Amino acid sequence: MAWLLHFACLLCTVLGLCWNVAIVNGQPGTCDVGDADDAMRFDCYPEPFPSEKKCQDRGCCWKAASDGAARSNQTNGRLRGVPFCFYTDDEGYKLSNVVQADWGWSGDLTLLVSDPSPYGKNIDKLKIVVYFQDEDVLRFKIFDPANKRYEVPIPVPAPPSGKIPQVNYIVKTTEFPFGIQVIRSVDHTTVFNSSVGSMMFNDQFLQISSLLPSNKLYGLGEHVSPMLLNLDYQTMSLMARDRGTPQNENLNLYGVHPFYLNVEKSGHANGVFFLNSNPMDIALQPTPAITYRTIGGIMDFYVFLGSSPNEVVQQYLEVIGMPYMPPYWSLGFHLCRWGYKNSSRTAEVVNAMRKNGIPQDVQWNDIDYMDRHLDFTYDKTNYNTLPGLVDDLHKHGQRYVMITDPGISNTQKAGSYPPYDDGIKMDIFLKDESGKPIIGRVWPGDTAFPDFSHPNAVEYWTKQVESFHGEIPFDGLWIDMNEVSNAGDGSIHGCPDNSLENPPYKPGLGGDHLRTRTLCMSAKTYNSTQYNMHSMYGYFEAVATMKALKSVLKERSIVISRSTFPNSGSHGGHWLGDNGSEWSDLYLSIAGILNFNMFGVPMVGADICGFGGSTTPELCTRWMQLGAFYPFSRNHNTIGSPPQEPTHFPDPYLSAMRKALLTRYALLPNLYTLFWQAHAQAAMVARPLFFEFPKDPSTLAIDKQFLWGAFLLISPVLTEHATTVDAYFPAERWYDFYTGAGFDSNGETKTLQAPLDTINLHLRGGYVVVTQTPEITTTASRLNNFSLTVALSAMHEASGVLYLDDGVSISSYETGNYSYITYDVSNNTLTSANNQHSTYTPSGGKHIDQVDIYGVEQEPKTVMLNKEAVKGFAYNAANKVLTVPLKSHGVLVNSQYSVSWS
Repeated sequence: MAWLLHFACLLCTVLGLCWNVAIVNGQPGTCDVGDADDAMRFDCYPEPFPSEKKCQDRGCCWKAASDGAARSNQTNGRLRGVPFCFYTDDEGYKLSNVVQADWGWSGDLTLLVSDPSPYGKNIDKLKIVVYFQDEDVLRFKIFDPANKRYEVPIPVPAPPSGKIPQVNYIVKTTEFPFGIQVIRSVDHTTVFNSSVGSMMFNDQFLQISSLLPSNKLYGLGEHVSPMLLNLDYQTMSLMARDRGTPQNENLNLYGVHPFYLNVEKSGHANGVFFLNSNPMDIALQPTPAITYRTIGGIMDFYVFLGSSPNEVVQQYLEVIGMPYMPPYWSLGFHLCRWGYKNSSRTAEVVNAMRKNGIPQDVQWNDIDYMDRHLDFTYDKTNYNTLPGLVDDLHKHGQRYVMITDPGISNTQKAGSYPPYDDGIKMDIFLKDESGKPIIGRVWPGDTAFPDFSHPNAVEYWTKQVESFHGEIPFDGLWIDMNEVSNAGDGSIHGCPDNSLENPPYKPGLGGDHLRTRTLCMSAKTYNSTQYNMHSMYGYFEAVATMKALKSVLKERSIVISRSTFPNSGSHGGHWLGDNGSEWSDLYLSIAGILNFNMFGVPMVGADICGFGGSTTPELCTRWMQLGAFYPFSRNHNTIGSPPQEPTHFPDPYLSAMRKALLTRYALLPNLYTLFWQAHAQAAMVARPLFFEFPKDPSTLAIDKQFLWGAFLLISPVLTEHATTVDAYFPAERWYDFYTGAGFDSNGETKTLQAPLDTINLHLRGGYVVVTQTPEITTTASRLNNFSLTVALSAMHEASGVLYLDDGVSISSYETGNYSYITYDVSNNTLTSANNQHSTYTPSGGKHIDQVDIYGVEQEPKTVMLNKEAVKGFAYNAANKVLTVPLKSHGVLVNSQYSVSWS
């Protein structure tokens, strides 16, 4: 009779009747498709090439979109548009045996009808555990209680063991089909609702959907796209992969961050973190709704109630780990290229930067410094003077960083190459199915790959770092190719034909296999497989590298990694990968910077002027201006492309680049303070405008401007030949950073003059900013005194903070060896107070030379420092700026004092 049912299904579709037939386990089921709401369809056939027969064979419903629109292909092979094949509403798991506890509750989930699945055997009996993690965070886990499955091994807070005094959410469930709803108590907004779609739990396919309270969605990295995600039936694939950064595509890139932030119509925000490291698809639809499809692990979700965007990120970082505190010098300007070819040319570039007065703190070298691309070696012919170059950098107060890759050559003569010999002795390489080191091909040829999740990995890596540091005294490491990357697919010996290599569902990752440009999925880690832990390879390498550097250097350092995962920001930073010298890449870099700040990796930047292709003087100038305000500021390009260091360009380009970098260096005390706030308080360094103005709908899609903290608005030129820029100013008082001229905005776009030598910067009223006279290194800048800029609000008030330590000591904050200075302005009086009474005092610049106060309505008759009159103050009536000289008064930056005017 099956043929008759299929015929009936076809007939009703042709006649446009209001019912359809689904074949479920050989039995007919009814699909009421006549009134099926397009928005509430959840895709039952997400793979390529769905058909009506394939759909009905899965027991699902088939109907074209109500408007007759066809579906189109995405670049990752997934279809865009209303699903023709969608789930019925009478299938799934049933909740029973709920047991309440002080910390939450648990229950059993039973699949009522265990139909054959296209993704393998269903797991019929599951367990759900709901934790009231804290008052604003809920965690729930769904897993197989009968069989231990892989779970992501990053440090997260332990589940609560006792009663939470009060939670700001309500949890509801539907018994069948099972769904869980998380509702914010204060406004009754449902921020998570999985009572839609079809929850599935197979050994290699897990799926769950949720309705979203708003279509304003951000995050879900790593991809190259505008900041505000497109919910028009987009499928975003996540799995770490080495590829050039594609624009406006959903293809997976170097890192995996399954976290989103959702801004509601009220301006409140919520977030969700899916703690899973297996390859996955995340489907977005305009309902608005989201569907997760992963091929392993368990369902482990955190729901963050916010309710502001800043609070959502703080709650997320308190789960995955706070960002690390970088050394002060790492906030200076970095310069690199692949293809200096020798250490003499590298030295020429450094000397040209000094000669032309261009700030530079760090010189880098790419892989061409190595001997035959072997890690922990250097070319003693072309780079024979490299040790002397590094010594010279150190004598000038500068630093040196070099690249290393994870691939360790296995073809060197036994006993001649310690990185491989030691790895064999310590048994720390990834293994193939037979238990031997799996061999791929990278720069040096055949290579083995350290298993950085191995208990001995840190000891092994530290030994290599320490040995090489004895030859080249580098100050930080750049870890590349750690997705992990492989020139082939799998291994030089092939991969086994099993379910790990060929799972029943393959996310839309590009390439023919999961192992495309990486290792076999069946490769063995210490306690799992690459199938589960592939996307964490770069994370574990960053952990080991930072531990090795701390052990060897005995001070803070930097690790810049291409591949990242939640908690990576606790161990280093990231650059956005192999971009191009294009205006579009310039623009898209802003969304990348903001996303990684949201992901807890604030030490982030793009390759300034572009990695691939050939830049132009104008593009490079505008990019140097924008890059001067990346948290991590580095100019880098590829071999064979023309040079693009600032000194390669004549004036006026060179002067414009110098001006931008000197402005950055003047503002570094604030940037360093922002990094401390990220480290200690889970605050974001670079922020989208909507983080500070979430109730202003005009800010929600802005990704051509951004903020440092809450106080500095950056509006770069992002288009060719432009000499003006249209900048949006939320309702607030704003001041031109350079002149102090202020204006009150009602929420409006202004056209600003932007000649070649200018990037527009504006201070937000109500904030105090600390500057330091800039030099061409942070070492020299830190010897200079400070100045304050007070940007008064419309209420004539302001506040600010300054964090100071020695810039390099490990755990300065944790050991109390720092100064934390607060500034408060009200009633025409600026008050400074040191809130950390430690022994720390700056060894260089110690005093406040000047205070500039923006927004002083009338010229004061007197200015007082404490109770002493200040002579020589000046008032600019046109811009309403009061300048108070304090250089002769010996005011210590970390002392308590007041400046008043009347």
